[in-house]
Amino acid sequence: MTTRRPTLADVATLAGVSTAAVSYVLNDGPRPVSAALRAKVLAAADELHYRPDRNARALRRPRKWRQLGLLVPDLTLPLYAALAGRLEIEARDHEHLTMIGNTGYDPDRELEFASAFTDVGIDGLIVVGAVNTPEISAVCRRARVPVAWVHNRRGTVDTPTPLVGADHVAAGRLAASHLVEVHGCRDIAFVGGFTATDVEYGDRETVAQRYEGFASVIDGTVIRTDLTPAGAYRAVGEHLRAVDTAPQALVVGTNGQAAAAMRAVTDAGPRVPGDVRIVGFDGGAANQFGQITLTSVMQPIDVIAARAIGDVLDPTEPDRATRAPMPVTLHRGESCGCTTFSEDEPGRE
Repeated sequence: MTTRRPTLADVATLAGVSTAAVSYVLNDGPRPVSAALRAKVLAAADELHYRPDRNARALRRPRKWRQLGLLVPDLTLPLYAALAGRLEIEARDHEHLTMIGNTGYDPDRELEFASAFTDVGIDGLIVVGAVNTPEISAVCRRARVPVAWVHNRRGTVDTPTPLVGADHVAAGRLAASHLVEVHGCRDIAFVGGFTATDVEYGDRETVAQRYEGFASVIDGTVIRTDLTPAGAYRAVGEHLRAVDTAPQALVVGTNGQAAAAMRAVTDAGPRVPGDVRIVGFDGGAANQFGQITLTSVMQPIDVIAARAIGDVLDPTEPDRATRAPMPVTLHRGESCGCTTFSEDEPGRE
């Protein structure tokens, strides 16, 4: 049986005062009350474990700050952390607060967050790397909450809503082309998984697109993983033990696997970048002081965040239907042999 939540009237009855007096005490005005009355009301509120109904309070007063929901798969990964941080800044600039749900690539958890956020009255939902697109789309349509889909999504939407994200096919092509054209590599392996058999909880859609771009440049070996660091370390190590000669280079499909793949190579004996060159994705400036800095294809995080916020605040923007994926750039680090560490150039391109 559910216990009834105590009301302001219950506090007034226990304290032996009017509901108006209780309101004056708990809201600190608008009329002054005596110290004795204040003490009596607070004692009654404590005894009843009374908590104000904040939703009802919000409905009674004009709001400067509105609310957006943000769903991300894994805030421990640099890409998603950077996106969440930038989205929060953009939302605040438009007088919106951000509620964040960390979904873990779990479709049930993703739907649970979306339902809870729409229940409390968000004004828009931003979903990064969606894995339960149809059900979330239906929930938001029923609640009349606009949605922005960011980075990638699994499944289809029931309305023609474009994706806000980078060109992942071009990203894979850029990574492979750099190794072929700049470093003369001909034996390149792609590290990642992009089928439901390979990956249950992970961004296999993005990896599949990056592999498509990679394969358009070179017919390389695929080292299949479940997209976890442990899975990448194990798969790369097993591959190196099974071949006579290590590949000249690796393209690692996600940032979360990059350090593990690099460690697997060096633990097996080859040097990075002396024997094996490595290019990854979404490395970020925060990783400039690792043992070896990662050469990485980068997404325009600021532009993606600004466009996603624009989509939920103005879902009728006319150019959405013809929008193309955003261009990517290559950040040259040490892992491919392009640069050596310089303390004076922590943000070099």
